[in-house]
Amino acid sequence: MDAASVAWILTATALVLLMFPGLAMLYGGMLNGRSVINMMMMVMSSLAVTTVVYVIVGHGLVMGDSVGGSGIIGSPGSFPFFSDLVTDDGEGTTITGAFYILFAAISVALVSSGAAGRMKFDAWMGFAAIWVIVVYGPIGHWVFNPDGWMRADLGLHDYAGGTAVHMNAGAAGLALAVFLGRRNSGRKDRPHNLPLMLIGVGMIAMGWLGFNGGTAGAADFLAQYVVLTTILSLAGGMLGFIIMQRIFDGAYTLMGLGTGAIAGMVAITPVADAVNPTVAIIVGLLGAAGTFGAIRVAHRFGVDDSADVFAVHGVAGMVGAMLVVFLGDPDAPAEHAGIFFGGGWDMLWREPVAIIVTVGFSFCATYVIAWLMNKVHPIRITAKDEHLGIDVAVHDEAAYARAESDDNEAASDYADSEIGAAVGRPVS
Repeated sequence: MDAASVAWILTATALVLLMFPGLAMLYGGMLNGRSVINMMMMVMSSLAVTTVVYVIVGHGLVMGDSVGGSGIIGSPGSFPFFSDLVTDDGEGTTITGAFYILFAAISVALVSSGAAGRMKFDAWMGFAAIWVIVVYGPIGHWVFNPDGWMRADLGLHDYAGGTAVHMNAGAAGLALAVFLGRRNSGRKDRPHNLPLMLIGVGMIAMGWLGFNGGTAGAADFLAQYVVLTTILSLAGGMLGFIIMQRIFDGAYTLMGLGTGAIAGMVAITPVADAVNPTVAIIVGLLGAAGTFGAIRVAHRFGVDDSADVFAVHGVAGMVGAMLVVFLGDPDAPAEHAGIFFGGGWDMLWREPVAIIVTVGFSFCATYVIAWLMNKVHPIRITAKDEHLGIDVAVHDEAAYARAESDDNEAASDYADSEIGAAVGRPVS
Protein backbone atom coordinates (compact mmCIF):
# COMPACT_ATOMS: atom_id res chain seq x y z
CA MET A 1 0.00 0.00 0.00
CA ASP A 2 1.42 3.37 -1.01
CA ALA A 3 1.95 6.16 1.50
CA ALA A 4 -1.03 8.19 0.26
CA SER A 5 -3.35 5.22 0.75
CA VAL A 6 -2.01 4.53 4.23
CA ALA A 7 -2.61 8.18 5.09
CA TRP A 8 -6.18 7.99 3.80
CA ILE A 9 -7.02 4.83 5.75
CA LEU A 10 -5.53 6.40 8.88
CA THR A 11 -7.77 9.44 8.29
CA ALA A 12 -10.80 7.26 7.54
CA THR A 13 -10.24 5.32 10.76
CA ALA A 14 -10.15 8.56 12.74
CA LEU A 15 -13.39 9.66 11.07
CA VAL A 16 -15.13 6.39 11.89
CA LEU A 17 -14.05 6.81 15.52
CA LEU A 18 -16.06 10.04 15.57
CA MET A 19 -19.19 7.99 15.00
CA PHE A 20 -19.16 6.76 18.60
CA PRO A 21 -19.54 10.09 20.43
CA GLY A 22 -21.77 11.12 17.52
CA LEU A 23 -24.07 8.14 18.05
CA ALA A 24 -24.02 8.78 21.80
CA MET A 25 -25.25 12.34 21.18
CA LEU A 26 -27.81 11.22 18.59
CA TYR A 27 -29.30 8.51 20.79
CA GLY A 28 -28.95 10.60 23.94
CA GLY A 29 -30.80 13.54 22.41
CA MET A 30 -33.59 11.26 21.20
CA LEU A 31 -34.36 9.95 24.70
CA ASN A 32 -35.80 11.60 27.80
CA GLY A 33 -33.48 13.60 30.03
CA ARG A 34 -33.22 10.82 32.63
CA SER A 35 -31.67 8.25 30.26
CA VAL A 36 -28.97 10.33 28.54
CA ILE A 37 -25.99 9.16 30.60
CA ASN A 38 -27.04 5.52 30.32
CA MET A 39 -27.42 5.77 26.54
CA MET A 40 -24.03 7.40 26.15
CA MET A 41 -22.46 4.83 28.47
CA MET A 42 -23.91 1.99 26.43
CA VAL A 43 -22.61 3.40 23.15
CA MET A 44 -19.12 4.23 24.40
CA SER A 45 -18.73 1.01 26.38
CA SER A 46 -19.50 -0.85 23.15
CA LEU A 47 -16.27 0.53 21.74
CA ALA A 48 -14.30 -0.61 24.79
CA VAL A 49 -15.77 -4.10 25.12
CA THR A 50 -15.77 -4.86 21.40
CA THR A 51 -12.20 -3.70 20.89
CA VAL A 52 -10.88 -6.09 23.53
CA VAL A 53 -12.97 -9.05 22.36
CA TYR A 54 -12.25 -8.39 18.71
CA VAL A 55 -8.50 -8.23 19.22
CA ILE A 56 -8.45 -11.43 21.28
CA VAL A 57 -10.66 -13.59 19.08
CA GLY A 58 -13.00 -11.57 16.86
CA HIS A 59 -10.71 -10.88 13.94
CA GLY A 60 -10.03 -14.57 13.58
CA LEU A 61 -13.76 -15.31 13.50
CA VAL A 62 -14.33 -12.69 10.80
CA MET A 63 -11.18 -12.73 8.65
CA GLY A 64 -9.52 -16.00 9.63
CA ASP A 65 -9.44 -19.12 7.48
CA SER A 66 -12.90 -20.68 7.18
CA VAL A 67 -13.23 -23.66 9.51
CA GLY A 68 -13.44 -26.74 7.30
CA GLY A 69 -13.57 -24.53 4.22
CA SER A 70 -17.29 -24.06 4.87
CA GLY A 71 -17.41 -20.26 4.65
CA ILE A 72 -19.47 -20.22 7.85
CA ILE A 73 -16.98 -19.06 10.51
CA GLY A 74 -13.30 -18.21 10.68
CA SER A 75 -10.82 -19.96 12.91
CA PRO A 76 -10.76 -18.17 16.29
CA GLY A 77 -7.06 -18.95 16.59
CA SER A 78 -6.10 -17.25 13.32
CA PHE A 79 -5.14 -13.85 14.75
CA PRO A 80 -5.05 -14.09 18.57
CA PHE A 81 -4.24 -10.67 20.03
CA PHE A 82 -3.77 -9.43 16.44
CA SER A 83 -0.75 -11.67 15.89
CA ASP A 84 0.66 -11.34 12.35
CA LEU A 85 -1.05 -7.95 12.03
CA VAL A 86 1.58 -5.84 13.75
CA THR A 87 4.45 -6.22 11.32
CA ASP A 88 5.13 -3.90 8.40
CA ASP A 89 4.13 -6.06 5.45
CA GLY A 90 3.79 -3.09 3.10
CA GLU A 91 0.05 -3.80 2.64
CA GLY A 92 -1.35 -1.66 5.45
CA THR A 93 -2.56 -4.74 7.32
CA THR A 94 -2.20 -3.13 10.74
CA ILE A 95 -4.39 -0.11 10.08
CA THR A 96 -6.89 -2.26 8.16
CA GLY A 97 -7.23 -4.41 11.27
CA ALA A 98 -7.96 -1.34 13.35
CA PHE A 99 -10.54 -0.28 10.78
CA TYR A 100 -12.32 -3.63 11.14
CA ILE A 101 -12.41 -3.22 14.93
CA LEU A 102 -14.51 -0.11 14.53
CA PHE A 103 -16.91 -1.85 12.13
CA ALA A 104 -17.62 -4.46 14.79
CA ALA A 105 -17.87 -1.89 17.58
CA ILE A 106 -20.30 0.42 15.80
CA SER A 107 -22.53 -2.60 15.09
CA VAL A 108 -22.72 -3.34 18.82
CA ALA A 109 -23.32 0.32 19.65
CA LEU A 110 -26.29 0.46 17.28
CA VAL A 111 -27.92 -2.51 19.01
CA SER A 112 -28.16 -0.48 22.23
CA SER A 113 -31.20 1.29 20.78
CA GLY A 114 -33.29 -1.74 21.70
CA ALA A 115 -32.22 -1.69 25.35
CA ALA A 116 -32.24 2.00 26.19
CA GLY A 117 -33.42 2.83 29.71
CA ARG A 118 -34.27 -0.78 30.65
CA MET A 119 -31.17 -2.99 30.70
CA LYS A 120 -28.71 -3.34 33.57
CA PHE A 121 -25.37 -1.89 32.57
CA ASP A 122 -23.27 -4.89 33.61
CA ALA A 123 -25.67 -7.11 31.69
CA TRP A 124 -25.21 -4.88 28.66
CA MET A 125 -21.42 -5.21 28.73
CA GLY A 126 -21.68 -8.98 29.06
CA PHE A 127 -24.20 -9.08 26.24
CA ALA A 128 -21.92 -6.98 24.01
CA ALA A 129 -18.99 -9.36 24.48
CA ILE A 130 -21.11 -12.44 23.73
CA TRP A 131 -22.85 -10.82 20.76
CA VAL A 132 -19.58 -9.94 19.02
CA ILE A 133 -18.54 -13.60 19.13
CA VAL A 134 -21.85 -15.36 18.52
CA VAL A 135 -23.61 -13.01 16.08
CA TYR A 136 -21.22 -10.51 14.54
CA GLY A 137 -18.38 -13.01 14.07
CA PRO A 138 -20.27 -15.40 11.78
CA ILE A 139 -22.12 -12.73 9.79
CA GLY A 140 -18.93 -10.69 9.39
CA HIS A 141 -17.21 -13.80 8.05
CA TRP A 142 -20.01 -14.46 5.56
CA VAL A 143 -19.81 -10.93 4.18
CA PHE A 144 -16.27 -9.58 4.61
CA ASN A 145 -14.11 -12.66 4.25
CA PRO A 146 -13.28 -13.60 0.62
CA ASP A 147 -14.10 -17.21 1.55
CA GLY A 148 -17.38 -16.36 3.34
CA TRP A 149 -20.33 -18.17 1.79
CA MET A 150 -22.35 -15.04 1.05
CA ARG A 151 -19.45 -13.44 -0.72
CA ALA A 152 -17.86 -16.46 -2.39
CA ASP A 153 -20.83 -18.76 -3.05
CA LEU A 154 -23.95 -16.58 -3.05
CA GLY A 155 -22.36 -13.70 -4.94
CA LEU A 156 -23.75 -11.06 -2.59
CA HIS A 157 -22.96 -7.47 -3.50
CA ASP A 158 -22.43 -5.50 -0.30
CA TYR A 159 -19.93 -2.68 -0.63
CA ALA A 160 -19.41 -1.69 3.01
CA GLY A 161 -21.47 -3.78 5.39
CA GLY A 162 -25.15 -3.18 4.71
CA THR A 163 -25.76 -6.74 5.87
CA ALA A 164 -23.03 -7.38 8.46
CA VAL A 165 -23.39 -3.99 10.16
CA HIS A 166 -26.76 -2.37 9.51
CA MET A 167 -29.25 -5.19 8.93
CA ASN A 168 -27.48 -7.24 11.58
CA ALA A 169 -27.61 -4.47 14.19
CA GLY A 170 -31.17 -3.54 13.24
CA ALA A 171 -32.46 -7.09 13.70
CA ALA A 172 -30.52 -7.51 16.95
CA GLY A 173 -31.85 -4.22 18.34
CA LEU A 174 -35.38 -5.32 17.50
CA ALA A 175 -34.85 -8.69 19.21
CA LEU A 176 -33.55 -7.01 22.36
CA ALA A 177 -36.46 -4.55 22.38
CA VAL A 178 -38.97 -7.38 22.02
CA PHE A 179 -37.34 -9.44 24.77
CA LEU A 180 -37.06 -6.57 27.27
CA GLY A 181 -40.56 -5.32 26.53
CA ARG A 182 -41.90 -1.80 26.81
CA ARG A 183 -40.89 0.64 29.50
CA ASN A 184 -43.40 0.70 32.35
CA SER A 185 -42.52 3.93 34.12
CA GLY A 186 -45.49 5.76 32.69
CA ARG A 187 -43.28 8.51 31.27
CA LYS A 188 -43.71 9.26 27.58
CA ASP A 189 -40.24 9.11 26.08
CA ARG A 190 -39.98 12.14 23.82
CA PRO A 191 -36.72 13.57 22.43
CA HIS A 192 -35.44 15.90 25.10
CA ASN A 193 -32.66 17.69 23.18
CA LEU A 194 -32.97 18.03 19.41
CA PRO A 195 -29.88 20.27 19.01
CA LEU A 196 -27.82 17.52 20.69
CA MET A 197 -29.36 15.04 18.27
CA LEU A 198 -28.38 17.18 15.29
CA ILE A 199 -24.78 17.47 16.48
CA GLY A 200 -24.74 13.69 16.67
CA VAL A 201 -26.06 13.38 13.11
CA GLY A 202 -23.31 15.70 11.87
CA MET A 203 -20.57 13.70 13.59
CA ILE A 204 -21.99 10.44 12.28
CA ALA A 205 -22.11 11.86 8.75
CA MET A 206 -18.43 12.80 8.99
CA GLY A 207 -17.66 9.30 10.21
CA TRP A 208 -19.67 7.76 7.39
CA LEU A 209 -17.43 9.35 4.80
CA GLY A 210 -14.57 7.48 6.46
CA PHE A 211 -16.71 4.34 6.81
CA ASN A 212 -17.55 4.14 3.10
CA GLY A 213 -14.49 5.96 1.77
CA GLY A 214 -12.07 3.89 3.83
CA THR A 215 -13.64 0.65 2.61
CA ALA A 216 -12.15 1.45 -0.80
CA GLY A 217 -8.82 0.45 0.75
CA ALA A 218 -6.79 3.06 -1.08
CA ALA A 219 -6.62 6.76 -1.94
CA ASP A 220 -8.05 6.23 -5.41
CA PHE A 221 -11.02 6.95 -7.66
CA LEU A 222 -13.25 4.44 -5.85
CA ALA A 223 -12.79 6.34 -2.59
CA GLN A 224 -13.74 9.57 -4.32
CA TYR A 225 -16.76 7.97 -5.95
CA VAL A 226 -18.27 6.44 -2.82
CA VAL A 227 -17.80 9.63 -0.82
CA LEU A 228 -19.79 11.44 -3.51
CA THR A 229 -22.61 8.88 -3.62
CA THR A 230 -22.77 8.86 0.19
CA ILE A 231 -23.27 12.63 0.32
CA LEU A 232 -25.91 12.50 -2.42
CA SER A 233 -27.84 9.73 -0.72
CA LEU A 234 -27.67 11.60 2.60
CA ALA A 235 -29.35 14.56 0.90
CA GLY A 236 -31.95 12.32 -0.71
CA GLY A 237 -32.67 10.71 2.63
CA MET A 238 -33.28 14.03 4.36
CA LEU A 239 -35.70 15.14 1.65
CA GLY A 240 -37.42 11.78 1.47
CA PHE A 241 -38.19 11.60 5.18
CA ILE A 242 -39.51 15.12 5.64
CA ILE A 243 -41.62 14.81 2.49
CA MET A 244 -43.22 11.69 3.98
CA GLN A 245 -43.73 13.56 7.24
CA ARG A 246 -45.43 16.42 5.46
CA ILE A 247 -47.74 14.07 3.57
CA PHE A 248 -48.76 11.86 6.48
CA ASP A 249 -48.17 14.01 9.58
CA GLY A 250 -48.60 17.51 8.22
CA ALA A 251 -45.29 18.91 9.49
CA TYR A 252 -41.58 19.06 8.74
CA THR A 253 -39.45 18.26 11.78
CA LEU A 254 -35.77 18.47 12.69
CA MET A 255 -36.04 14.95 14.08
CA GLY A 256 -37.27 13.79 10.69
CA LEU A 257 -34.48 15.56 8.87
CA GLY A 258 -31.85 13.87 11.06
CA THR A 259 -33.50 10.46 10.82
CA GLY A 260 -33.68 10.79 7.04
CA ALA A 261 -30.00 11.67 6.84
CA ILE A 262 -29.02 8.49 8.69
CA ALA A 263 -31.43 6.37 6.64
CA GLY A 264 -30.00 7.76 3.41
CA MET A 265 -26.45 6.88 4.42
CA VAL A 266 -27.50 3.41 5.53
CA ALA A 267 -29.27 2.75 2.24
CA ILE A 268 -26.26 3.74 0.11
CA THR A 269 -23.74 1.72 2.11
CA PRO A 270 -24.22 -1.62 0.29
CA VAL A 271 -24.40 0.03 -3.16
CA ALA A 272 -22.15 3.08 -2.93
CA ASP A 273 -19.85 1.71 -5.63
CA ALA A 274 -22.60 0.36 -7.88
CA VAL A 275 -24.96 3.26 -8.67
CA ASN A 276 -24.57 6.54 -10.54
CA PRO A 277 -24.92 9.92 -8.81
CA THR A 278 -28.54 10.44 -9.86
CA VAL A 279 -29.56 7.02 -8.61
CA ALA A 280 -27.68 7.69 -5.34
CA ILE A 281 -30.22 10.42 -4.58
CA ILE A 282 -33.05 8.01 -5.39
CA VAL A 283 -31.49 5.41 -3.06
CA GLY A 284 -31.60 7.94 -0.23
CA LEU A 285 -35.20 8.91 -1.01
CA LEU A 286 -36.41 5.32 -1.07
CA GLY A 287 -34.37 4.31 1.98
CA ALA A 288 -35.90 7.16 3.98
CA ALA A 289 -39.41 6.34 2.75
CA GLY A 290 -38.97 2.73 3.83
CA THR A 291 -37.69 3.86 7.21
CA PHE A 292 -40.64 6.21 7.71
CA GLY A 293 -43.10 3.41 7.02
CA ALA A 294 -41.26 0.96 9.25
CA ILE A 295 -41.26 3.41 12.18
CA ARG A 296 -45.01 3.84 11.91
CA VAL A 297 -45.57 0.09 11.82
CA ALA A 298 -43.27 -0.51 14.81
CA HIS A 299 -45.05 2.13 16.86
CA ARG A 300 -48.42 0.67 15.93
CA PHE A 301 -47.32 -2.72 17.25
CA GLY A 302 -45.91 -1.14 20.42
CA VAL A 303 -42.27 -2.10 19.84
CA ASP A 304 -40.11 -0.07 22.23
CA ASP A 305 -37.07 0.39 19.98
CA SER A 306 -35.97 3.72 21.44
CA ALA A 307 -33.97 5.05 18.48
CA ASP A 308 -35.73 2.93 15.83
CA VAL A 309 -32.59 1.03 14.91
CA PHE A 310 -34.51 -1.67 13.02
CA ALA A 311 -36.38 0.87 10.91
CA VAL A 312 -33.44 3.20 10.29
CA HIS A 313 -30.65 0.65 9.88
CA GLY A 314 -32.40 -2.64 9.21
CA VAL A 315 -35.08 -1.54 6.75
CA ALA A 316 -33.02 1.16 5.00
CA GLY A 317 -30.21 -1.39 4.65
CA MET A 318 -32.60 -3.86 3.03
CA VAL A 319 -33.85 -1.20 0.62
CA GLY A 320 -30.32 -0.29 -0.42
CA ALA A 321 -29.28 -3.91 -0.85
CA MET A 322 -32.25 -4.64 -3.11
CA LEU A 323 -31.76 -1.55 -5.24
CA VAL A 324 -28.48 -2.87 -6.64
CA VAL A 325 -30.58 -5.57 -8.30
CA PHE A 326 -32.56 -2.98 -10.24
CA LEU A 327 -30.47 0.19 -10.38
CA GLY A 328 -26.87 -0.99 -10.57
CA ASP A 329 -25.05 1.02 -13.27
CA PRO A 330 -22.42 -0.85 -15.32
CA ASP A 331 -20.48 2.41 -15.65
CA ALA A 332 -20.05 2.70 -11.87
CA PRO A 333 -16.85 1.28 -10.32
CA ALA A 334 -18.52 -2.02 -9.36
CA GLU A 335 -19.52 -2.53 -13.02
CA HIS A 336 -22.71 -4.29 -11.99
CA ALA A 337 -25.65 -3.91 -14.38
CA GLY A 338 -29.03 -3.87 -12.67
CA ILE A 339 -32.22 -4.97 -14.35
CA PHE A 340 -33.14 -1.40 -15.34
CA PHE A 341 -29.68 -0.96 -16.89
CA GLY A 342 -29.76 -4.03 -19.09
CA GLY A 343 -28.61 -6.58 -16.54
CA GLY A 344 -29.99 -10.05 -15.92
CA TRP A 345 -32.34 -11.32 -13.25
CA ASP A 346 -29.79 -13.52 -11.50
CA MET A 347 -29.27 -11.16 -8.55
CA LEU A 348 -33.00 -11.03 -7.86
CA TRP A 349 -32.79 -14.10 -5.64
CA ARG A 350 -29.27 -13.67 -4.26
CA GLU A 351 -29.78 -10.41 -2.39
CA PRO A 352 -33.07 -11.50 -0.74
CA VAL A 353 -31.45 -14.73 0.45
CA ALA A 354 -28.66 -12.74 2.11
CA ILE A 355 -31.19 -10.36 3.70
CA ILE A 356 -33.44 -13.11 5.05
CA VAL A 357 -30.58 -15.19 6.45
CA THR A 358 -28.85 -12.18 8.04
CA VAL A 359 -31.97 -10.75 9.67
CA GLY A 360 -33.31 -14.13 10.72
CA PHE A 361 -30.05 -15.36 12.23
CA SER A 362 -29.32 -12.07 14.00
CA PHE A 363 -32.81 -11.75 15.49
CA CYS A 364 -33.01 -15.36 16.70
CA ALA A 365 -29.44 -15.55 18.03
CA THR A 366 -29.77 -12.21 19.84
CA TYR A 367 -33.07 -13.22 21.44
CA VAL A 368 -31.55 -16.51 22.64
CA ILE A 369 -28.54 -14.71 24.12
CA ALA A 370 -30.81 -12.33 26.06
CA TRP A 371 -33.05 -15.21 27.17
CA LEU A 372 -30.14 -17.30 28.45
CA MET A 373 -28.54 -14.35 30.24
CA ASN A 374 -31.85 -13.55 31.87
CA LYS A 375 -32.13 -17.15 33.08
CA VAL A 376 -28.80 -16.76 34.87
CA HIS A 377 -29.60 -13.32 36.28
CA PRO A 378 -32.35 -10.79 35.38
CA ILE A 379 -31.02 -8.30 32.84
CA ARG A 380 -33.73 -5.65 33.18
CA ILE A 381 -33.53 -2.95 35.81
CA THR A 382 -36.17 -2.81 38.55
CA ALA A 383 -39.41 -0.90 38.13
CA LYS A 384 -38.26 1.46 40.85
CA ASP A 385 -34.98 2.31 39.11
CA GLU A 386 -36.76 2.69 35.80
CA HIS A 387 -39.27 5.13 37.22
CA LEU A 388 -36.69 7.18 39.07
CA GLY A 389 -34.48 7.34 35.97
CA ILE A 390 -31.69 4.99 35.02
CA ASP A 391 -29.04 7.72 34.98
CA VAL A 392 -29.25 8.51 38.68
CA ALA A 393 -30.40 5.07 39.83
CA VAL A 394 -27.71 3.07 38.04
CA HIS A 395 -24.89 5.49 37.18
CA ASP A 396 -25.28 8.01 40.02
CA GLU A 397 -24.98 10.83 37.47
CA ALA A 398 -27.34 13.23 35.75
CA ALA A 399 -26.92 14.89 32.38
CA TYR A 400 -28.42 18.12 33.70
CA ALA A 401 -28.32 19.69 37.15
CA ARG A 402 -32.09 20.07 37.30
CA ALA A 403 -32.49 16.31 36.90
CA GLU A 404 -30.92 15.80 40.32
CA SER A 405 -33.24 18.35 41.92
CA ASP A 406 -36.21 16.45 40.49
CA ASP A 407 -35.25 13.19 42.20
CA ASN A 408 -37.32 13.74 45.34
CA GLU A 409 -40.37 14.63 43.26
CA ALA A 410 -39.83 11.54 41.10
CA ALA A 411 -39.50 9.38 44.20
CA SER A 412 -42.74 10.77 45.58
CA ASP A 413 -44.46 10.17 42.25
CA TYR A 414 -43.20 6.61 42.29
CA ALA A 415 -44.44 5.93 45.81
CA ASP A 416 -47.91 7.19 44.86
CA SER A 417 -48.02 5.40 41.51
CA GLU A 418 -49.64 2.07 40.69
CA ILE A 419 -46.21 0.68 39.88
CA GLY A 420 -44.82 1.65 43.25
CA ALA A 421 -47.81 0.17 45.03
CA ALA A 422 -47.51 -3.05 43.04
CA VAL A 423 -43.80 -3.44 43.72
CA GLY A 424 -44.31 -2.61 47.36
CA ARG A 425 -40.78 -1.41 48.09
CA PRO A 426 -39.92 1.73 50.06
CA VAL A 427 -38.35 4.55 48.10
CA SER A 428 -35.02 5.78 49.39
